[in-house]
Amino acid sequence: MTLVGKKFPNLEVNAIDKSGVTTKLNILKKAQESNKKVVLFWYPKDFTFVCPTELHAFQAAIEEFDKRNTIVIGASCDTSEVHFAWLNTPKKNGGIEGVSYPLLADSNRNLASTLGILDITDERYDEETKVFTVEGDNVTYRATYLIDEEGTIFHESVNHMPLGRNIDEFIRLIDAYAHVQEKGEVCPANWNTGDEAMNADRSGVAEYLSKHAN
Repeated sequence: MTLVGKKFPNLEVNAIDKSGVTTKLNILKKAQESNKKVVLFWYPKDFTFVCPTELHAFQAAIEEFDKRNTIVIGASCDTSEVHFAWLNTPKKNGGIEGVSYPLLADSNRNLASTLGILDITDERYDEETKVFTVEGDNVTYRATYLIDEEGTIFHESVNHMPLGRNIDEFIRLIDAYAHVQEKGEVCPANWNTGDEAMNADRSGVAEYLSKHAN
């Protein structure tokens, strides 16, 4: 079930930053209290392969997100201790040294389970042995949530493990949503900042399509 248009779950999760400070972070309240948008991106595991390329890519774009009044937060089901070790591992060794934004440590999987983004192919409870088993890695897919200043999700997407994300697309979506918030217009396909938008009615669509027929 999609969460777009709904409030982000009101849950508190452990988080850690590059200095090693551990806090409790509630994404919904963070967006509302700071009056900022949030990009929350989940990745499967620390110390893996595609994951560090994504964390560094978000870091490289951190100023662009800042310009757009947007907070970047990473997340996985690793513990705070594992996050801190990875944050202190150099790039040349596959680490994420230099990443400045906080990382959620959802090691009890409360938030990931609520969002429904865990790689679980089957769950079974054996009445005879009283054993509960899970098939799948029980880690998260590459899920991304864009959340507005009121804590409402305006974009969600989920990639399979091998597929890294395009950070520029999230920036484009934030720009488009900000345009909708400010102007009340809607953004057509492939819209970018500076492009023409349109009114959300038949005349607006007809006018736009006639101008861009070719």
